[in-house]
Amino acid sequence: MKNFSFFRHQWHLTLLSALLLFVFLIPLLWMVSTALKSSSEIFSYPPKLISLSPDWTIWSQILTDPQISRFFVNSMVVSFGTTFTTLCLSIPCAYGLAHLSIKGKTLILGVSLSTLVFPAIMIATPLYIVFGKLGMLNTYPALILADTAISLPFAIVMLRPSFRSVPKELAEAAQIDGCGRWRAFWFIILPLVVPGILTVGVFTFLAGWGDLLMSLTLTTEDAMMPVTAGLFNYIGNNVSQWNRVMALATLQSIPPLLLFLVAQRYVVSGLTEAAVKH
Repeated sequence: MKNFSFFRHQWHLTLLSALLLFVFLIPLLWMVSTALKSSSEIFSYPPKLISLSPDWTIWSQILTDPQISRFFVNSMVVSFGTTFTTLCLSIPCAYGLAHLSIKGKTLILGVSLSTLVFPAIMIATPLYIVFGKLGMLNTYPALILADTAISLPFAIVMLRPSFRSVPKELAEAAQIDGCGRWRAFWFIILPLVVPGILTVGVFTFLAGWGDLLMSLTLTTEDAMMPVTAGLFNYIGNNVSQWNRVMALATLQSIPPLLLFLVAQRYVVSGLTEAAVKH
């Protein structure tokens, strides 16, 4: 009865939440429904939200297209590479800013925070020039390093509160018992900040998967394009076949959606920890 009374008094908030959820889901529902429509149904008037006779031929063509498969392989390599590189660099940096006495620590943190304000397009041209002179255009390392440069400040800022929430006395006690600084960090500190690490990893993966700016800037060959750049070019080549475009867009959204559903509990706890710790 108490839960029912709470729902009765908060019905307006529940209704508002449902309406907002419906508004946010409309583009997603329209994308999926368009991917299942035939060409005649797409341009029919009045438009239909759901097709009564779904057309699966487009899906079979896309799933067997080797070029599209290559797009997804490129995105996987770039996203996982960016996540791995970002975590390898941000974890020790965030730990040092949280627990070690480092000269210029405030300056480093301030620079990391300030870089979050600037748009990524500011470094796109410089990176293109640098990677072009190094002969790294149309390569995985160029895309991974570019996405890492964008994600690293955010990762440091997010991980620092997680490390600060761990008492220094734990590592000091381990060192007194004969455990070195590295072993104390690896076996004592790191397991306690797993939610924060997973949160940063999920957001870094999503940023690498959804990156379009660096993909268009640093790749000119179709064989090296991630799925975002491939979808961008695919729209230009199939502007009159929106069921093909929406089918590819639906496939592109599946991996991030599955990842977020699996790691949702850790992401929420990691964000909450980062919000309340300073």
